[in-house]
Amino acid sequence: MFRVVFLLLFGVPAITAVTHSLKYFYTASSGITNFPEFVVVGLVDDVQMVRYDSNTKKLEPKQDWMSRLTEDDPQYWERNTQTNVGSHQTYKASIEIVKQRFNQTGGVHIYQNMYGCEWDDETGDVKGYDQYGYDGEDFIALNSEKMDSWIAPTPQAVITKHKWENDRGWMLQDKNYLTQICPEWIKKYVNYGRSSLMRTERPSVSLLQKTSSSPVSCHATGFYPNRAEMFWRKDGEEIHEGVDKGEILPNHDGTFQMTVHLRLPSDSSEDWTKYECVFQLSGDNEDIVTKRRSLDPKPDMTLPIIVALVVLAAVVVAVVVGVVLYKKNVIKNDKRSPSPESQESNEKMLPKA
Repeated sequence: MFRVVFLLLFGVPAITAVTHSLKYFYTASSGITNFPEFVVVGLVDDVQMVRYDSNTKKLEPKQDWMSRLTEDDPQYWERNTQTNVGSHQTYKASIEIVKQRFNQTGGVHIYQNMYGCEWDDETGDVKGYDQYGYDGEDFIALNSEKMDSWIAPTPQAVITKHKWENDRGWMLQDKNYLTQICPEWIKKYVNYGRSSLMRTERPSVSLLQKTSSSPVSCHATGFYPNRAEMFWRKDGEEIHEGVDKGEILPNHDGTFQMTVHLRLPSDSSEDWTKYECVFQLSGDNEDIVTKRRSLDPKPDMTLPIIVALVVLAAVVVAVVVGVVLYKKNVIKNDKRSPSPESQESNEKMLPKA
């Protein structure tokens, strides 16, 4: 699952309209040719804003507005580039330690960490998270409630759990970052990129169906932000039976897409015009309503084929994102080095087997 993880690193979108997020994805790989050993991707509101890899050895902006950081912090890029250079060595050592835990030598392996926070700009509530994974499986995760312990779903992570929990100073530092420093950087980034991050773009919505017996897919693409809802209605009432809702997924241009499938009743006398798909976008008060029309006995298959490909691509992306999010559970030794936002260098001790 992880062999072609080219880091389409976009997290699962938030639902609350006033919630902003900051996420970092750190990925160390072993045994993959023509792919950087170490990659860092940072996202604000699920929009990639920075990237670093061990080939370029340089932290680079991915949004034009990120260049404004140097106005207030001239050393931002150089400082965080050096932090990531150090993090590379930490992750490189960590993946070797974890390989030993699983009695592995060669082969392809990926060790990842996803951490960050969500901040509600209306209530001020903050939620932090810190997760590690190895080869597509959960490795260890911070207890996000009290942030004073770690959850180790695999025996190989128990050593790491005890090591980190016994380092109370580091635990407090990690909690402080996730609950205090992280939301402060969210505010800065959202302020810098307000014109882009706070914009609204309405999608194009299409109804797609392969055959007369296939589910009808309501597909919306090209919308922004990713805080959106889409559902099926019949006679003006939302329906849940026979409905399969997909996740919100990223497009290459920075917008998003989603699909909701409806399995139609087998009753041939059903009035299809009673069904409609409703799309609601945060910040836009006008719903997009697309009505289900009578089924053409000889439908044009061109559009359904395109839709099928889109849906398939969405599933593939979802799998890749899941792998990315879960592969980051390794040795918490590099922990706070992942944060290009923190102005303190990370010098965590590597966990030993």
